[in-house]
Amino acid sequence: MDTEGFGELLQQAEQLAAETEAVSELPHVERNLQEIQQAGERLRSRTLTRTSQDTADVKASILLGSRGLDIFHISQRLESLSAATTFEPLEPVKDTDIQGFLKNERDNALLSAIEESRRRTFLLAEEYHRDSMLVQWEQVKQRVLHTLLGAGEDALDFSQEVEPSFVSEVGVPGRSALNNVEVAYSRQIYIFNEKIVNGHLQPNLGDLCASVAESLDDKNVSDMWLMVKQMTDVLLVPAKDTLKCRVSVDMQMAFVRQALQFLENSYKNYTMVTVFGNLHQAQLGGVPGTYQLVCSFLNIKLPTPLPGMQDGEVEGHPVWALIYFCLRCGDLSAAMQVVNRAQHQLGDFKIWFQEYMNSPDRRLSPATENKLRLHYRRVLRNSADPYKRAVYCLIGKCDIGDNHGEVADKTEDYLWLKLNQVCFDEDGSSSPQDRMTLAQLQKQLLEDYGESHFSASHQPFLYFQVLFLTAQFEAAIAFLFRVERLRSHAVHVALVLYELKLLLKSSGQSAQLLSQEAGDPPMVRRLNFIRLLMLFTRKFESTDPREALQYFYFLRNEKDSQGENMFMRCVGELVIESREFDMLLGRLEKDGSRKPGVIDKFAGDTRAIITKVASEAENKGLFEEAVKLYELAKNADKVLELMNKLLSPVIAQVGEPQSNKERLKNMAMAIAERYRTNGIAGEKSVDSTFYLLLDLMTFFDEYHAGHIDRAYDVIERLKLVPLSQDSVEERVAAFRNFSDEIRHNLSEVLLATMNILFTQYKRLKGAAAGTPGRPQRTLEDRDMVKLFSKLNDCLINHCVRRLHLSTFSAASAQSSSGSDHVCGNDSVSDGWRYQCQTGSDGGPNELKLPPSPFSSSSLSLSSFHHYFCQLIFVFFPLFEIKKRNSVQFCFNFIS
Repeated sequence: MDTEGFGELLQQAEQLAAETEAVSELPHVERNLQEIQQAGERLRSRTLTRTSQDTADVKASILLGSRGLDIFHISQRLESLSAATTFEPLEPVKDTDIQGFLKNERDNALLSAIEESRRRTFLLAEEYHRDSMLVQWEQVKQRVLHTLLGAGEDALDFSQEVEPSFVSEVGVPGRSALNNVEVAYSRQIYIFNEKIVNGHLQPNLGDLCASVAESLDDKNVSDMWLMVKQMTDVLLVPAKDTLKCRVSVDMQMAFVRQALQFLENSYKNYTMVTVFGNLHQAQLGGVPGTYQLVCSFLNIKLPTPLPGMQDGEVEGHPVWALIYFCLRCGDLSAAMQVVNRAQHQLGDFKIWFQEYMNSPDRRLSPATENKLRLHYRRVLRNSADPYKRAVYCLIGKCDIGDNHGEVADKTEDYLWLKLNQVCFDEDGSSSPQDRMTLAQLQKQLLEDYGESHFSASHQPFLYFQVLFLTAQFEAAIAFLFRVERLRSHAVHVALVLYELKLLLKSSGQSAQLLSQEAGDPPMVRRLNFIRLLMLFTRKFESTDPREALQYFYFLRNEKDSQGENMFMRCVGELVIESREFDMLLGRLEKDGSRKPGVIDKFAGDTRAIITKVASEAENKGLFEEAVKLYELAKNADKVLELMNKLLSPVIAQVGEPQSNKERLKNMAMAIAERYRTNGIAGEKSVDSTFYLLLDLMTFFDEYHAGHIDRAYDVIERLKLVPLSQDSVEERVAAFRNFSDEIRHNLSEVLLATMNILFTQYKRLKGAAAGTPGRPQRTLEDRDMVKLFSKLNDCLINHCVRRLHLSTFSAASAQSSSGSDHVCGNDSVSDGWRYQCQTGSDGGPNELKLPPSPFSSSSLSLSSFHHYFCQLIFVFFPLFEIKKRNSVQFCFNFIS
C-alpha cells in the first residue's frame, strides 16, 4: 500500500475520533491492549461454557437414549411436576352461587380431612421411626457398654501401653480359652456349686479361692486374699437391704478395725522378716515379744539417734519412736511397757494412754480428748520430734491435715495412720481440722488422689489394697477388673462378697461397671455384678461352656429389667453361642427318653429352661435347633409347627445326598416314628399338616424317581386333587381347610399330577392298537382313558360354578390382557381363551370352554400344556394363591 493510502486512512481515523468525541451521550472508553485481551478471554470462556453444557446434554441424551430413555419427555415431566406439598383449599365462589358454594365447601372439607389424615400419618410414622431408632440405639449402646471395660472417664484410656482386650481375642477352635489361673479358680467354683446343689453345708468361698493363691506362688495374690478374708471376717447381720447394712456405723467400725488389724499384722511380719534377716545388726535378745522385736528393729532402722528427739531414751532408743512402732505393730501392751519405763518424762500422757488402751473402740472420752488436743496445739504442733507428734495425733485423732511424712513414708503407714484418725460419733465440739469421717477418707483416696497418685498402672495391687481397706470394695474390684492379667482375681473377689451379701449391686443391668445411683449416701458406689460376670465369661463361653455355666449359676436369684431370670437368660445365650445343645441341655434317645445334660443339676424345672432356649433359637431363625429343643421340652405342637415350616419349601425338590431335603426328611421321619411309637400327637390341624407333608414328600420322591404309577397311587390316596367327577365338590370344599404350608405347594402338586396323567395317557394311547403279544386293553385302561376324556368336565365345569362371577371375570380379564400372566402370551391360540359373554339383560351367560384336548386324535405335549394353563386361571382364585406364585407356576409349567 502506497503513502497516499496510509495518509487517507489516517485522516479517516482522525475524523471518526472527532465524531465520537462530539457525541456526549456515549461513554468514553479507553482500554490498553492488555485490558482488551482480558475482555476477549472472558467473552470466549462464556461461549465455551455454553458450548460444553450443550455438549454434555447431547452426550447424556445419546447414553440414556441407548437404554431406551427419552430425555426430552422426562425433562418435560419433571418440569410439569407440582412443588406443592400440601392440599390447597379451593377458592370460594360468589355468595349467590349456592350450588358452587356447597360444592366448594364439600371439597374443602374433604381436602381438609385428607390433609389432616396425611399429617397424622406422617407424625405417626415419625414417632414409630423415632421409637425404633431409640430401641436400636439402646441395643447398640448395650453392646458398646459391654465392650468397654472401664467405668466413667477412665473407661477410655488411650495410653500407648494398652493391654489387649479379651473381646478381640480369638481362641483356637477346640482348645480351652482359660489360662492356668482361671482353670484353678474354676475348679474351686465347681466344688462350691457342687456342695450347694447337693444340699450340703455351704463352704467358705473365700477359703476356696485363697487356696488358689497358695498354688500360684505369688505373694501379691496371697496377700490380697489374706486381706479379703480379713475384711470380710465381720459379724454378718441378716439384712434384706445390703446398702443399709454396709452404711451402718457398726459395720463401718468393724471394717476399720479389720483394716487396722490387717495393716498391723502385716507390719509386724515385716519387722520380723527384717530382724531375722539382719540378726547381727538387730542384736535380738531378751524376753520374746513385741517390745524386744521393736527394739531390735530400731537397731536396724535407727542405728543412731536422730536430732530433735524429745523426752529421753529407753534402752538406747528414742522413747517416742519405741511407742510409735509398738503401736504400728498393733501391740498396745508393749507400748504401755515403754510408757511405764519413761513415765516421769511423759507427764499426763500415761493417764491418757491408759484410757485409750482400755477403750473398746480406741477412743478417748470427749473431755480427755479435748485436753490432749489443746496440749498438742499449744506445745507439740511445732515439735521437732516427728514420732511424738504422730503418737499424739493418733491417740487424740487430731490435726488430720498433717500427713507425717517423716514417719509414714510408705502408703501402708499413711493408710494406717489415717484409719486410726477416723471418727464415727457425731461430736459437734470437734473442729473440722480435728475430725475426719470414713467418707472423707474414701473421697480423698478415690477422687482427690486417684490412680495417678498411687501409680496404679504399675502397682495395681497397692491401689486395690488402698481402696479395699477403706471399705470401697466395688471401686477396688472395678479397678482390678480393668487390668487384663488380674481380671480373674477381681471376679472371684466379687463372688466372695456377693455370697456374703456385702456387695452393693447396680439396680439396672445397663449401668456402667461402677456407678453411683441417686439417693445413695456420698461415696457409695455400686458394681454391675451381672455385667462383670458376663464380661468375664465371654472370653471362654464358646470353648468352655461347662465352666461358664458354673459362673452363671451365681445369677440364679438375679433378674433383668424385664423381670426375666438372669440364669435362664445366660444359659439360653450360652447354649446358642456354643451350640452344645446335647451336652448342656441333654439329648433325646431313640426311644424318646431324655438323657440328662449339665443343666439338670442346677435347675429342677429343666423344661422351662429348655423351652426358653428353644424360643430364643426360634427367634434367631435356628429352626432345626429349635425343633430339637422343643422336642426335649416335650412341646409337640411347636415341634410339628416348626417342622411344617421347614418341610414346606423343600418337599417338591429333587432329593440328593447331603441336601437340605434329605436332612429334613430324615429328621421328620425320626420324629414321626417316635411320636407314632409313643402315641404322641399335637394339635389336630398341625398334626394332620405334618403327616400330609410327609406323604407329599413321598409323592414327589416317587415322581422324581420316575415311578409314575406309585406316585399316582399316592396322590390318589391323599385325595388332595379331584381325579373323578364325583370328587370335585368334596375336594374343593376340603381344600379351603388346608394350611398355608399345603397351599404353597399346590402349584407343584398340580404340575406333577398333570405330568403323571399325561405320561399315563401317552402310554395308554401308544398301546391302544395292541400288539400280538399283548391284549387289546383292559377294563382298567378303558377307565383311565374315560377319566382323561372327562377331565374337562371334572376340573372346570364343577369348579368354575363355585367361583364368584366377579372373581372369575377379573381372572379372565387378566388372562386376556396378556400383561400379568404368562398364559396370556400370543403363543396361546385365540380359540383356547376363556370368553365370558353377557346376555341382553347384562347378566352372565353360560361359560364357553375350549374343546378338551383329550378328545382329539392327535394329542401333543404342547397342546396339553396350553390347555392346562387355561385351567389354572379357573383354579387359582379358588386356591387363593398369590398372583406372583401363579405367574411363576405357569411359567415353569410352559417352559
